[in-house]
Amino acid sequence: VQLQASGGGLVQAGGSLRLSCAASGGIYTINSMGWYRQAPGKERELVAAITSGGSTDYADSVKGRFTISRDNAKNTVYLEMNSLKPEDTADYYCNAEIYHDYDDHAPEGYWGQGTQVTVSS
Repeated sequence: VQLQASGGGLVQAGGSLRLSCAASGGIYTINSMGWYRQAPGKERELVAAITSGGSTDYADSVKGRFTISRDNAKNTVYLEMNSLKPEDTADYYCNAEIYHDYDDHAPEGYWGQGTQVTVSS
């Protein structure tokens, strides 16, 4: 299984970016998908998550600014980031819980390679 993330970049404060992460290879179905971020010197933290049914969860710091969505047919998760702040600067990682076969008892977690988001003030 591979998770390929894209969409990071440099943006001014108040700007927007859209991250994408596509999963491929050996997938029967995907349970939850999510985005995490890690700033220099800090621990990785959950930004947003979405279940296969579309239920979402957000970190308090991004509520009202970020929107997570997914396309189950494309095994892809998106993160729309608006009103970006310098404190949003971090490497963003996608995560997916994947079932490889119909009789798997539990999903297996995978990480994407990370995409850098830099917000200038």
